[in-house]
Amino acid sequence: MKKSSSLLVALALVASTALPGCVASKKYDDLRARQTATEQGKAEAERQQRQAVAELKKTTDELAEMRLSNKRLVDDSTQTGNALRRTRSLYTQLTDSYDKLLKNSDRAMADKSADYNKVAKDLARREAELGELDTNLRRSKTDIDKLNADLKVREAKLAELTQALADKDKAVNDLRASVANALRGFQGTDLQVKMKDGKVYVSLSEQLLFKTGSTKVDPKGQEALKQLAAVLKTQPDVNVVVEGHTDNVAFSRPTAAMQDNWDLSVLRATEIARLITAGGVEPQRITASGRSQYIPVAANDSPGNKALNRRTEIILTPKLNELLKILDSNSTTSTPGK
Repeated sequence: MKKSSSLLVALALVASTALPGCVASKKYDDLRARQTATEQGKAEAERQQRQAVAELKKTTDELAEMRLSNKRLVDDSTQTGNALRRTRSLYTQLTDSYDKLLKNSDRAMADKSADYNKVAKDLARREAELGELDTNLRRSKTDIDKLNADLKVREAKLAELTQALADKDKAVNDLRASVANALRGFQGTDLQVKMKDGKVYVSLSEQLLFKTGSTKVDPKGQEALKQLAAVLKTQPDVNVVVEGHTDNVAFSRPTAAMQDNWDLSVLRATEIARLITAGGVEPQRITASGRSQYIPVAANDSPGNKALNRRTEIILTPKLNELLKILDSNSTTSTPGK
């Protein structure tokens, strides 16, 4: 009993620190109440047993004394007859009382024992429940700790990615500002600098760069490209894509070197790439491509719109090495089994 009570108290104390306040307090109070009731019942049973033993001893002593008196009375002849009969009557009464006392004591002990066994079983069941609850709580705490650790890692990666995106956006804005400042003398209908999809677009009209049908850049266009190359030399982390575009007017007299608008757009892009390279920009940073007539910015339904479509777009894209590293790191971290 003492061992079970101590275990109950210990479990209750552990539960009170591990479980949420209201649940642990309720279960602890319930267990404490049951423990107190059990201890009180046990104490009452022990008291009654001690009382029965004391009464039994007293009765036994009286019986022995009566037997001794009876022997004396018998030896004392007829004068002790009445006393003997009274003694026998008293003896019978005492014996009956003794038997009743024994029966009552046995019944009381049996009842208390049954109550104790019931309480002990209930206590064992609740201790098992507490053990299971404690195991589940520990498992839940382990899962929560793991989730918190994963969350901290993800938050750190998110902060790193957010900073990388902010740095990238700043780099693009700074690049646009630098290019716009370098080409401010050329801006207008013939040259535009704008941002789109996180990139800087420098759009140059055919009128600024080429004569009709030609792939050689005019002096004014060469000066604009020279200014652009000077900016790009100071931006080593910027890739350059040169795209040539035409209207939908077909060649009237194709040549061996230039059959159609595909050839014209590619040759113009290649020529501009050479001029930018000549201005000091590393060739490996430059890509030249021709888009022919297939990505117009206006319908080819008037001379003005056709002129808008005859253009060269220089697309400037900051390298995203750091951003790609972070994304690759996030992808590797979130892959199951890693």
